Amino acid sequence: MPETAQRRRILILDGHPDPAPDRFCHALAAAYAQGAASAGHVVHRLNLADLEVPPLTSRAEWESETPSPSVVAVQEELLWAEHLVIIYPLWLGDLPARLKGLLEQVLRPAFAFGGKAVSPGAGRLKGRSARVIVTMGMPALIYRTVFLGHSLAALKRGVLALVGFRPVRDTVFGGIETRRDRARLLAKVGRMGAQGA
Repeated sequence: MPETAQRRRILILDGHPDPAPDRFCHALAAAYAQGAASAGHVVHRLNLADLEVPPLTSRAEWESETPSPSVVAVQEELLWAEHLVIIYPLWLGDLPARLKGLLEQVLRPAFAFGGKAVSPGAGRLKGRSARVIVTMGMPALIYRTVFLGHSLAALKRGVLALVGFRPVRDTVFGGIETRRDRARLLAKVGRMGAQGA
């Protein structure tokens, strides 16, 4: 690890709900983890497909201070991490429902804001950075220009920045079903991991 680089505690959330090993998001998560570990960063990894987190069904439940043990475990991982990496496929123009449900469960007001009023950037996770990596079938340029990257923007600004993550960077890989340069993409993500970025 270069002397100028800082060893970081990195949490990777593989947000693909399908546990099938051939999903490209799993390969991206593994590449990031390998790159980060090889550079001396400390890496923890959570796989959405392995988590049992029931959906919230009411505001009262969301505001409750008694989440399930599985939710508390994810919250503890977030508090441990200095850098969060979320990797997911774009489904129907948005995050997979199970990933959205996990974020709703984990980022309850009592946890994300410590019981204080919700205020942009004032959350308990202030001082942490994040990287969001999204795969999709459409070309990335179309997603960013025609659809204005709407779901990615909502995640970055309306969720991650709101609870304190800054900076929040993103990487979008489009046309993923037909790409023949997947090895190059994995190498790129591995370099991101080595940089802890």
